[in-house]
Amino acid sequence: MTTRLTVAQALVRFLAAQYTERDGVRQRLINATWGIFGHGNVAGLGQALIEYGDDMPFHQGRNEQSMVHAAVGYARQSNRLSTHAVTTSIGPGATNLVTGAALATVNHLPVLLLPGDIFATRVADPVLQQLEVPYAGDVSVNDSLRPVSRYFDRVTRPEALIPAALQAMRVLTDPVETGAVTLAMPQDVQAEAYDWPDEFFAERTWAVRRPGADPAELAEAVRVVRAAKRPLLVAGGGVHHSRAEEALAEFAETTGIPVASTQAGKGSLRYDHPQDVGGVGHTGSATADELARTADLIIGVGTRYTDFTTASHTLFQGEGVRFLNLNIAPFDGHKLAGLPLIADARSGLQELTGALRLHGHRVTDAYVGEYGEDKERWEQRVDACYEADEPDVRPTQSQVLGALDALADESDVIINAAGSLPGDLHKLWRARSRDQYHLEYGYSCMGYEIPAAIGVKMAAPDRPVWALVGDGTYLMMPTEIVTAVQEGIAIKILLVQNHGYASIGGLSESVGGERFGTAYRFTSQDGTFTGAPLPVDLAANVASLGMRVLRAKTVRELREALAEARAADTPTCVYVETETADTVSGPPPAQAWWDVPVAETATRPSAVKARELYERHVSTRRRHL
Repeated sequence: MTTRLTVAQALVRFLAAQYTERDGVRQRLINATWGIFGHGNVAGLGQALIEYGDDMPFHQGRNEQSMVHAAVGYARQSNRLSTHAVTTSIGPGATNLVTGAALATVNHLPVLLLPGDIFATRVADPVLQQLEVPYAGDVSVNDSLRPVSRYFDRVTRPEALIPAALQAMRVLTDPVETGAVTLAMPQDVQAEAYDWPDEFFAERTWAVRRPGADPAELAEAVRVVRAAKRPLLVAGGGVHHSRAEEALAEFAETTGIPVASTQAGKGSLRYDHPQDVGGVGHTGSATADELARTADLIIGVGTRYTDFTTASHTLFQGEGVRFLNLNIAPFDGHKLAGLPLIADARSGLQELTGALRLHGHRVTDAYVGEYGEDKERWEQRVDACYEADEPDVRPTQSQVLGALDALADESDVIINAAGSLPGDLHKLWRARSRDQYHLEYGYSCMGYEIPAAIGVKMAAPDRPVWALVGDGTYLMMPTEIVTAVQEGIAIKILLVQNHGYASIGGLSESVGGERFGTAYRFTSQDGTFTGAPLPVDLAANVASLGMRVLRAKTVRELREALAEARAADTPTCVYVETETADTVSGPPPAQAWWDVPVAETATRPSAVKARELYERHVSTRRRHL
């Protein structure tokens, strides 16, 4: 039996019938579609979404990049088992997807991209917004999505949709391969009819695997853990993706091994768990970083070992230090010349814990006491950063976080991606639940926070969801505030105004860049941006987009505004002005280095001094072979 439908109609019907299943739980894979319509998709996918609106919910976006961010936020909150599709027109609508696609792929988060494309039949060359490529007739701007997609196909004939769609679902549901998946849809093919086999529309369930460890690899892993005197476990985002938090807690409690976390892995253990020692790396805690420097074994679980985690390969300095990498992806499992333990994070931790328990293995009481005391001292430093002795003065950024920290409970979700906030949060935030801390730091994309908050709130409608943004990030992409207002999605925005790029300003100063071009100020007579702060009213801008705004000028007003926003059932923004971008944000300084190359020759004293410091740090870099 067959059914005659357009290609776009067939795709929408197919997507509505796709499911995932893991641990006996089944759910829709593509739960909704975001779209902005133009000539490249309005008559195809646009018409199909009207035709099958009961099967495929639709969300109207304002910016193509931000639609991808919303879908990614939804996917992460849904443990990568459910996501959204995004459709755009051709030309700029399609190229606007590239940043969002890169973010999804870098972070191993599934999203389906359906950009319109030029005519497959080429009867209307060059169509509006077409980039003509003289050396290749089959190239369009959509090809810019190839390097940032885990799977890419161009559906140039109706029957080609069947294998392309099936491959797309395979990649979206593969815990190793998942990321952005792109099906480029020529606008004429979208509207073309075809007789589809009814089997194509049958419900299909994609099992998400939990592979166990190879016995030989597991035996070797047990051996190296038992031999280690000062082991440290580094929890990455793979712990969350696998829902391995309970297995990790059992491992830590059984062995006494301390657990540090990357940005993506923070919250793998609650902040008050005895074995949790905080963030690790350039933005980590002093406790975790000192343990990393002296460890003889690093057990990486679900981590990619980015340069922030390794402090650009200067952090892990213990004599004879080795790496044991529990990862579902062989590519990451072999990093740093590590011993690979290729398995699902939950399955691998359970197997490793069971084997170590049989041997009665546990680290020494002296080691537990050492990191326990260090953890307590670090918590005292956090308290000092959060404390506000004078509640009627303008808060520092650390005090802003302290006010939110005092209000939040296990149900709150905190979203951030870029600026000075990620470093402060990694050092200071006290994660109370497995998914409270939502930092996108794989791509650290300015503009991610607000649309991602919308996606998270869609996946978790009963939880308070906060988008933490600075003024630089806000100005990149505030447009989806309109979507939140339109659909009544009650996200909360905490907008911190510090008049510039605070994070890059500090970095610029440290590498001899003298904070050039990082402050939001009027131009001075010498051509530098060192005049008075710009008279920009971001709170008024938020209000103009339809969102309720609460202004807070002091610590006391901030506490009251945050409490009011948290209780609100409509989209609400808390606006607070903190110290300007050329002052410190208040938290402890970086506890480990980060490699940002400094000019090798310069005449300005700041750059000369920065180069001298850079060369001292570079000399400590270590190749782990």
